[in-house]
Amino acid sequence: MGFNDKFDDQENQPSGETQGSDQELVRSHSLGDAGIDAGTVDVTPATASVEIIREEPRVVVEAPAEQPLTRRTNYSRRDSLRGESFDQPEPAAMLTADRLIDTTSKNRVAPTSGFRRFLYFLSLKTINLGDSRKVRERKAIDARIGMALEGGAKFVPVLTRKGGVGKTTVTTLLGMALSMAREDRVIAIDANPDRGTLAERVSKSTRFTVRDVVNRASAVDGFTDFSTMVSRDVTRLDVLASDSDPMLSEAFDEGDYNVVADMAARYYSIVLTDCGTGIVHSVMRPTLQRASGLVIVSGGSVDEARLASETLTWLEANGYGNLVRNSIVALNTATQATQLVKLDEIEQHFRTRVREVVRIPYDPSLAAGSVIKFSELQKGTQEAARELAALVVDALRDNA
Repeated sequence: MGFNDKFDDQENQPSGETQGSDQELVRSHSLGDAGIDAGTVDVTPATASVEIIREEPRVVVEAPAEQPLTRRTNYSRRDSLRGESFDQPEPAAMLTADRLIDTTSKNRVAPTSGFRRFLYFLSLKTINLGDSRKVRERKAIDARIGMALEGGAKFVPVLTRKGGVGKTTVTTLLGMALSMAREDRVIAIDANPDRGTLAERVSKSTRFTVRDVVNRASAVDGFTDFSTMVSRDVTRLDVLASDSDPMLSEAFDEGDYNVVADMAARYYSIVLTDCGTGIVHSVMRPTLQRASGLVIVSGGSVDEARLASETLTWLEANGYGNLVRNSIVALNTATQATQLVKLDEIEQHFRTRVREVVRIPYDPSLAAGSVIKFSELQKGTQEAARELAALVVDALRDNA
């Protein structure tokens, strides 16, 4: 057996036996015995280098499960800017002027008055500074007053338990401010059983009264027929007068008021009721039952403020607590002894009980007790009337 044959046999043996045979082969045979020239064979031990490539562990990140699109049902200007989606179409109320109108200099609305308007036309409309801050604030107030009201006619009684505090004046100012800024109709009804004077505060009056409306209700076939029985001011405020005869005024009862109120609700969006001082009069119950909002008039004296607060207490005790909390107090500072009273204390007291308080300043045009011309009132009086109107509309919208 030659060397190669024996080597082959060693390969076929198990590894342990092979190693022993190799050692024996080396001991028992030399190169010379195998007939191999030692000079021709490289006997240097060969070293084989093995490069080990270590594979990094693979981290498999699972994709997060697709979340369903969250859709919301409430709307706001901020959500619209963020592009949030909703599960129903946007209502028309979302298309507000501040959202749609570009107020940059190029597209800014032209000034409406003053030096800014003069400069705008002097520069051939190339310099547009826009309206001043006061004008912008006034427009914002008018926009609040002009907000749409849903759900039919809104009844707003104006009442107090003490005469002479300016209840009829406040009713007139409120009605005028509402009428000038709104596109729908506003009416003020004189429901004072003690010969009210509401119709005497507007420029154009008529001889018809609430009694005529009651008697002719079945014959009224539309707004044209009804409008012949009301007085209309230049501000578009309609006024329905009470009877001048005290006996007839006292006879105006709950049923009569409901007839007049039902008729007014057909043609007007806001119905103001100038109530009498008799809080337990039969007309007061349907007036409060229909009320969507409420204005309490208080004078600036101690007893006037106390009576107004007691009126709120009576309303709360008789089931009108929600109406009280959403009501507005008109604090007439033109009454006697106002200069001697801490008005801030009175205002702070009412703010703990009602929604808001508005001060009506002294105005010589109002002190005369005659026809009220809104355009001739002092700026402070006009602003107070607009603020009162805006707060009333805010309350009506929140109470809808």
